[in-house]
Amino acid sequence: MSTTVHNVAKDGFGTGNELYDRARPSYQATALSHIRQAVKGSPPLNVVELGSGTGIFTRALLAHPDWSSAIKELRAIEPSEGMRSVFKKTVTDPRASAHEGTFDTTGVEDGWADLVVIAQAFHWCPDYDKACAEFARILKPNGIVAFIWNLEDRNRAAWVAQLRDRIEQHEKGTPQFRLGLWRAAFSTPSYQANFEPQEENVWDYVLHGTRDIVVDRALSKSYITVLSPEDKQKVIDDIDAILQRKEGLTWIDESKGIFEYPYQTFLVIARKK
Repeated sequence: MSTTVHNVAKDGFGTGNELYDRARPSYQATALSHIRQAVKGSPPLNVVELGSGTGIFTRALLAHPDWSSAIKELRAIEPSEGMRSVFKKTVTDPRASAHEGTFDTTGVEDGWADLVVIAQAFHWCPDYDKACAEFARILKPNGIVAFIWNLEDRNRAAWVAQLRDRIEQHEKGTPQFRLGLWRAAFSTPSYQANFEPQEENVWDYVLHGTRDIVVDRALSKSYITVLSPEDKQKVIDDIDAILQRKEGLTWIDESKGIFEYPYQTFLVIARKK
């Protein structure tokens, strides 16, 4: 297996993955339908999911009405043994299997996949050119790569902006999505030789939030999981202070402590030439 895995991702996602699986949101049905419409191949379809983590995206895809009967086989590729362990417990569909691998070393045979999908993970890719060459190798002609992220929307609520400002102090130079470093992939020789210009879509939506959901989601971030217990407690204390100020907080059910948690789903489609 390639050893090119970012150290913070390796350490931060190496343990505590039950929290990650519980805390992170699933994926919007609209975005999954959009991916299905972008796939030109006819069912049954072969899917490779890279950086599959604990299976949050996998479960959403397998359950989606546009996908549930369209998938022949889904191979999930994940470098973290801890993540794969949770995946194997939570993804029970016999069409899905989890394997060790990385973005540029998938172990998938040439021209096997109708779809390569990367959910909440591509910003960790250490070598975009090698990754794009691997995507092209394993895809069928006219196959696609779908890059998808769920994002807290700091522009629609002041408390979310304050939250992000606080926890981002701990990023330690990690290649987070918001920095846009992953966009360099579309300028690499391997991408330009093998893929059409990328197509991008963004959907706004609102999830239910509670104090515990916000805390768990923050603690599930890789660069927070590696903090000392004392520093983690400081993050929790800061979250409590932010929520108590209620700036931009919109209640769904105040008696139950449920409020709006604004999110976006960002989707990029890359089609093989």
